[in-house]
Amino acid sequence: MFYEPVRDRLIRYAQVNTQSDPLSREVPTTRCQCDLAHLLQDELVRIGAGNVRLDESTCVLCADIPASAGQEQAEAFGLVVHMDTSPDAPGAPVRPWVLSGYDGGDIVLNAEKDIVMRPSDFPSLKDYIGQDLVLTDGQTLLGGDDKAGIASVMTFAEHLLSHPEIKHGLICLAFTPDEEVGGLARDLDLASFGAKVAYTLDGDHSGWYMDETFNASQAVLSVAGRSVHTGTAKGIMVNAADIAAAFTAMLPEDERPQTTSGREGFYHVISIEGTCERAVVRMIIRDHDAERFRAREDFIRDCAGKLQARYGADRVSLEIKGQYRNMKEILDRKPYLIERLIKAISAVGLTPRSEPFRGGTDGSALSWRGLPCPNLSAGYENAHGRFEYVPIQSMEKNVEILLKLAEEFAL
Repeated sequence: MFYEPVRDRLIRYAQVNTQSDPLSREVPTTRCQCDLAHLLQDELVRIGAGNVRLDESTCVLCADIPASAGQEQAEAFGLVVHMDTSPDAPGAPVRPWVLSGYDGGDIVLNAEKDIVMRPSDFPSLKDYIGQDLVLTDGQTLLGGDDKAGIASVMTFAEHLLSHPEIKHGLICLAFTPDEEVGGLARDLDLASFGAKVAYTLDGDHSGWYMDETFNASQAVLSVAGRSVHTGTAKGIMVNAADIAAAFTAMLPEDERPQTTSGREGFYHVISIEGTCERAVVRMIIRDHDAERFRAREDFIRDCAGKLQARYGADRVSLEIKGQYRNMKEILDRKPYLIERLIKAISAVGLTPRSEPFRGGTDGSALSWRGLPCPNLSAGYENAHGRFEYVPIQSMEKNVEILLKLAEEFAL
């Protein structure tokens, strides 16, 4: 029933470049994201959504699906999806195509450039044998993260707006920029959003949901050195690069992303820039447990303190900024949000599955801002890379899940 609408929407949205930029200080970080916002704005008006509003300055698009007759007092809920795509792989020009009835074998994405996706490299392919996959030509990412989520939300909205007999309360929609570079829906005005609870649609694997994420912060260690000629350096030179290396050497080797899993936290050095005169170490700190997370931040402060004691506080400085917190602390106060989501997933014939997410979502930040917001997987696979794909049937199922979720919120 929803096959063609979700397929056509994903293909159409994927061809709009919306790659965000982690180095930009503009809002949004790239103006091309507004191209998709304008497209979605026009589409929402066309399908009859209410209160369609686009903030041109922040590129946040919102709209409502008004409550059906007699459901005006039902609890409203929101759906939040992000429009940007990851900067981790080439983002344009995206050339999507559909492989019908996947047979379980290797997939030639680009014969001319010998780009092949193999199940031996990407085992998740085996879960989608017989299904129809939206793919790229292997030269860019697809952008199913999160345009698969957008396609499902827009198809869901169109169905409800064209079927007034379906009982549902007010449903508030938000399309936000810059999730991939830490935007975390910061410019979504919760006072005017219209719902007090919501769900994001993001993540891989059909039928999965998230109610637990990392606590997260970013640390920047800055070192000011003193450079002189190496021939007369004794007792005078202070090598900033050496001090930065000493800092990273303090980090436990078995507490890195590549050595941890599940609920195990980590320290991750993102980049090191250094000369004798100046060095900067950028890193992230992650843990699911709030107490252990605070202990990790304190450990980094202690490491910096030892260097300050040796070289001087004027030479070594540390800045730690919070990024997001574990949504579970908030969601545990409203257990019905997960209970209703599990019922909706089960009702469409899928087995609800979840595990602690080793990352964060817009919902992490939104939950702590006062909008409790668990996450439903958007159904894409291999995100942030050239081998990304989206099973069309996964998007279909998400439309069905959202319809069942609307039933759960109805009176």
